[in-house]
Amino acid sequence: MNGILLAVILVAGIGLLIGLILSVASIVMAVPKDEKAEQILEALPGANCGACGYSGCSGYADALAKGKAEVGMCAPGGLACTQEISKILGIDAKGAEPKVAVVKCMGSLDNTSYKAEYTGIKSCSAAMKIGGGLTACSYGCMGLGDCEAVCPYDAIHVCNGVAVVNKDKCKACTLCVKACPRQIIEIVPLKNQAIVRCSNRDKGAVTRKLCKTGCIGCKKCEKTCEYGAVKVENFCAYVTPSLCTGCGKCVVACPQQCITYFES
Repeated sequence: MNGILLAVILVAGIGLLIGLILSVASIVMAVPKDEKAEQILEALPGANCGACGYSGCSGYADALAKGKAEVGMCAPGGLACTQEISKILGIDAKGAEPKVAVVKCMGSLDNTSYKAEYTGIKSCSAAMKIGGGLTACSYGCMGLGDCEAVCPYDAIHVCNGVAVVNKDKCKACTLCVKACPRQIIEIVPLKNQAIVRCSNRDKGAVTRKLCKTGCIGCKKCEKTCEYGAVKVENFCAYVTPSLCTGCGKCVVACPQQCITYFES
């Protein structure tokens, strides 16, 4: 009986000693919490989208707290988030320019066609591995919805063979940009402006055969723009948002109607 009691006391004593050692170790080796980083993390939307360039909201919050990142990089959080973080950091709030994703393609089933019948996995990335994709235009939207699948805000859907963004739901998180294998989705400022809805780089004669609304590189838009906002490179026009005044002259001048007026 005494042996059993001694064993119990011994085990209890060892357990108590180990518990005491662990308690002391947890205090001595504890990683101090950064209260400012925690406050910033609470102010962030928690999307963990990576649009800020960091691994997630916690990574961005830590970088902000240490002064290694700029405020206003959280697209989903927008201006309200920027103002709250600036308040926590004790700095002047910088105006976070609202942004939105746009699909630079109008290759719907009415304007272009498929070069082959595709019965594989419903994925643009998968289709790209078979002959470079299934659409006649090798630069256009394939409409299999990789962008739609990754959007956490239900802001992008494939309509009549081409992806379309709902600007009222889009948070400019860039997930759709990363998901598109043809890289035809771009993040632009949410402002009144002209946007070229084409990414084709073929010569005009080739483009005409592939798509009714493809840019043919005629440069009429470039010549019309008084502000140098529209340029044609590699047979495709491009609008620089910061230079565009939203006058709409290039939209009227485009014979292919592939430049559209975007209203915020």
